Amino acid sequence: MATILIIEDEVNIASLLQTCVESEGYDCSVAHDGKTGLAAFRRLEPDLIILDLMLPHMNGLEVCTQIRQSGVSKDPYVMLLTAKGEEIDRIIGFSTGADDYLPKPFSPTELLVRIRALLRRTMRHQAILKIETPHLQIDLERRSVCLKVISSHTIPVGIVSRIAVHLTALEFDVLATLANRPGRVWTRSQLLDDVWGGDFTGDERIVDSYIKRLRHKLGQGNAETYSFIRTVSGVGYAFEDP
Repeated sequence: MATILIIEDEVNIASLLQTCVESEGYDCSVAHDGKTGLAAFRRLEPDLIILDLMLPHMNGLEVCTQIRQSGVSKDPYVMLLTAKGEEIDRIIGFSTGADDYLPKPFSPTELLVRIRALLRRTMRHQAILKIETPHLQIDLERRSVCLKVISSHTIPVGIVSRIAVHLTALEFDVLATLANRPGRVWTRSQLLDDVWGGDFTGDERIVDSYIKRLRHKLGQGNAETYSFIRTVSGVGYAFEDP
């Protein structure tokens, strides 16, 4: 059964969240501030974290950033929970690595639908075990990604070295979906249906945020290297290995 960590400073809301989560049979733990939440994340290695944006000692954006930079083997999904509803907060939240965004006050039913949608994604690519292109290797069983770099300036020429690329759980799902059908053009709506699930109710521009982060990581921060994801103007995105 999936493990869920709630990081929420308001005791009543944390209690409501815990009741909702445990009613579905999930294993649940609660922390009431950012530092305690980070310590619980490292100790428990949860599958999903429900993270309040406004926390004492360390805010939710800082917590989310540290979670994504931790390099742990089990990278959790992160759902931001906040009373704020401005677009800029959603954009900042997604840029730090959040996977979903639920404003307060929230419906317990919607909360559980979103949790199920997030946790369901890990099962989407199990039928195929590996995707390999000339410059990229995606292992769906181990959920790992490697860039294949062919030497051209060093001796011996032509030796292939592999560079691991650390992706979050959702970044991996987006890349695997695109790479499994190279050349196919995906709209935002199609990617949301396939990766996030048909019951996703958030902002579809979350797709753009993930594409941007994937390009940066796959390009190793270097604009001259391959990014593998092509923008099709007015339509969406496609995977290609030049």
